[in-house]
Amino acid sequence: MFSKLFSSGGSENTDTVELEDFARAVHSREIEVVDVREPHEFASGHVPGAVNMPLSSFDPAALPNDKPVVLICQAGGRSRTALGKVRAAGRQDVRHYAGGTNGWRAAGGDVTV
Repeated sequence: MFSKLFSSGGSENTDTVELEDFARAVHSREIEVVDVREPHEFASGHVPGAVNMPLSSFDPAALPNDKPVVLICQAGGRSRTALGKVRAAGRQDVRHYAGGTNGWRAAGGDVTV
């Protein structure tokens, strides 16, 4: 699973993670989920195990290094912006879930408050 999610092996888009792969990785704890929403948004419900690193003060150097990272926000825009900062810093083992927490919830994903 890890290699499928984070290899470029023929995939046209190596920036995003699809819902099914994201859900599997969250449940198996193979990734670190970093939520880039503001603290009050994060407190209203987030993917279980996610850590909060708001885009307003986002520093790619502060991302966890022990596992690959998937960024998430409300609807995909801020996580995409954060991913651009990560790529500019030279890190490649980071993706984003474009569906955001809205998509996660709509698909029946668990949230923690």
